[in-house]
Amino acid sequence: MVTKTRKSTPVVIEEENEEQFEEQPALQDPEEYITFKRSHFYSILVVMAFSVGLLLGYVIWGRGTSAAATTQTAQQPAAGAPAAQEPQYVRYDIPTEGYPSLGPDDAPITIVEFSDFQCPFCRRFHSETYQALLDAYPNQIRFVYRNLPLTSIHPDAMPSAIASLCANDQNVYWDYHEKLFGGETLDRLTFVQYATDLGINVDEFTACLDSGKHDDFIQQDMDFALNLGVQSTPTFFINGLAIVGAQPLSSFQQIIDKELAGEIP
Repeated sequence: MVTKTRKSTPVVIEEENEEQFEEQPALQDPEEYITFKRSHFYSILVVMAFSVGLLLGYVIWGRGTSAAATTQTAQQPAAGAPAAQEPQYVRYDIPTEGYPSLGPDDAPITIVEFSDFQCPFCRRFHSETYQALLDAYPNQIRFVYRNLPLTSIHPDAMPSAIASLCANDQNVYWDYHEKLFGGETLDRLTFVQYATDLGINVDEFTACLDSGKHDDFIQQDMDFALNLGVQSTPTFFINGLAIVGAQPLSSFQQIIDKELAGEIP
């Protein structure tokens, strides 16, 4: 098992189920894929990191590709072709203490999501996969949410993240989290209405919204993700193994089942 704690950039395959925050060439269908600009330095870094990531055999899912499929290809090369080297799994050290979490502390599987409440692909994961994933592995998953608001393209993402943490101050995080992903509007009136609906002390909640007390905490999440090399939302780490985008349940199951069976070093 390889554990990475230093700065490193995972390979990210550009596809239609994630939103990126690195500068990239224009895509054919802007409605399916959204980017926003950063410095040219980071653009160069992405290219360099892509090569590094390939050498490391970073575990991700591309379009129609899974870790299981990659392993099978490595073990059964085409006729006449030299035997391919078995892929190397890389685990990243993702801190979880102090972040909103759901599920047993001693669960064998810890999933950390870096996400954005306004990101349509994050919302797709939440509506199509999130609950099904928890239901498929009862009491076996600890789910941790970390904020990565893409502020250049999602003006309501940061206020939503702040509102969620203000709800967390009153121990109503996950119900509020559900409200944010389940609704269509993300503005102050809606935040206050959600607080009212959930029985949150509204005076304390609104004071929290205006206090800026959670700004640094969210910024630290953003800085950590960028330094690690996370390039898009949603990005997940399953026991430190990366999976990128609003992937279907089956993609999560492939790696979770291997983890539970002890098949991944």
